[in-house]
Amino acid sequence: MMANGMDTVVQQNGGSTLGQASQEESKTNLIVNYLPQSMTQDEIRSLFSSIGEVESCKLIRDKLTGQSLGYGFVNYHRPEDAEKAINTLNGLRLQNKTIKVSYARPSSEAIKGANLYVSGLPKNMTQQDLENLFSPYGRIITSRILCDNITVRQFVTGGGDYLPEKMMMDPLNNLNRLPTGLSKGVGFIRFDQRVEAERAIQELNGTIPKGSSEPITVKFANNPSNNNKAIPPLAYLTPQATRRYGGPIHHPTGRFRYIPLSPLSRNREDGISGPRKHYRGCEADDEFD
Repeated sequence: MMANGMDTVVQQNGGSTLGQASQEESKTNLIVNYLPQSMTQDEIRSLFSSIGEVESCKLIRDKLTGQSLGYGFVNYHRPEDAEKAINTLNGLRLQNKTIKVSYARPSSEAIKGANLYVSGLPKNMTQQDLENLFSPYGRIITSRILCDNITVRQFVTGGGDYLPEKMMMDPLNNLNRLPTGLSKGVGFIRFDQRVEAERAIQELNGTIPKGSSEPITVKFANNPSNNNKAIPPLAYLTPQATRRYGGPIHHPTGRFRYIPLSPLSRNREDGISGPRKHYRGCEADDEFD
């Protein structure tokens, strides 16, 4: 796969190889999780280039919508620069996110199929609450809670802030889907290994979390034995923009506006005490495998 002139290969079975990287664990290839939704590939490269010379950089996007999935890969020329990037940037606060930086790992049977689909969550449950619920059962790689969206028409007629005409008329600025912040009660949790995901299913499926009156459903986001019955990707769970008459609006992807980074700061409230080296690589579809 070519990305901005860089030869980047994203494996179909999870993991990432940049160029002709070895199947052994790389000491130069990093995975970056919890990236701000609006952060671009060039901005990621610029941030990590402040540490050392970057060989390649890849932001993973949804194949259908072109939207960022919130993680990517950075490969350095020198192992010492990769190590420095982990020590310097892991736990960095960017906008409303705290990024996680660690070594990417090659795929193996032990780490496949470790992504869980969770439904029936309390509407007031935060992403941190979700991680707190699942963290006793293993190392969490990524987590996500799906939120409702509103259309521009709903936003304006509902008394929202004024939107300039140029922004309303531009189909590329993605204003057709403004997040309300209201949880859909559905989330995803990716563990480091499948055995951890299995343990979480066994212990949490059918239980009633604190603050809820209904049991939650916890299952694999994709049944490895039957891909045809897999949980649909996020693209199918989020309403597409539509014309007044007719089907979905089709437009080039990847051209979304970027909100400038907030001042870089450390955030260690989540318990991070140092670089984590357990994150692994995964491809775009793998967010919901």
